[in-house]
Amino acid sequence: MPTGRRRRRSALEAEQTEAAGPASTPTAVESGRGGGEAAGHGGVAASASRRGGRRGRSGTGLPGEEHSGRTSRKQAEESADPETRARDICLRLLTGAAKTRKQLADALRKREIPEEAADAVLTRLEEVGLIDDAAFAAAWVESRHAVRGLSRRALAQELRTKGVAADLVEQAVAQLDHDDETDAARALVERKLRSTRGLDTQVRTRRLVGMLARRGYSEGLAFRVVRSALEEEWSEPSGRE
Repeated sequence: MPTGRRRRRSALEAEQTEAAGPASTPTAVESGRGGGEAAGHGGVAASASRRGGRRGRSGTGLPGEEHSGRTSRKQAEESADPETRARDICLRLLTGAAKTRKQLADALRKREIPEEAADAVLTRLEEVGLIDDAAFAAAWVESRHAVRGLSRRALAQELRTKGVAADLVEQAVAQLDHDDETDAARALVERKLRSTRGLDTQVRTRRLVGMLARRGYSEGLAFRVVRSALEEEWSEPSGRE
């Protein structure tokens, strides 16, 4: 595991451990309410179990406890202070994959977290390295270029939509130079070339250039790469149609 990713994982585990204290509150609430519900029905668990079908439909008895548990968790979350709620939301989202500050801020806004509390939590997460837009942008460019063959222009547009600052976007896409883009465009054309055989040359050219354009490549580069690929194919004995 790369050092940066290991450091991020350690920071996430530390934050989750720190957040574990408040997380015990919903459990206590659920236990208290569960006991209250049992007492309200006479505390006769066996009888409630036998009549589970009827009571599940009416919202009482054991079949309703799962719903009660979810309600209790939701109520406990809503009763927590805004910063605790914000931190819990962010940690859950970061457990799946890295996120930019804007992505997390948008998620907190949808959950109606006050802006002041959201800013405090996001700043704290930046300080411990759980939010790192520069690292996010660099990893995004490396991955998306390698897997999908996206151009610098397309990658920059994706990063901007995720809220990465312009200077960080520029730094990230600077990892790729003209030769990297040309090589990636050639690889894309080579993978698609076989499926276009038998078509008119102009149709093939239009389709292949359009495929590169959708990945952000300029028209000039796309035409050069496609023309070169078709010429190489024609020069090969097995490529003559």
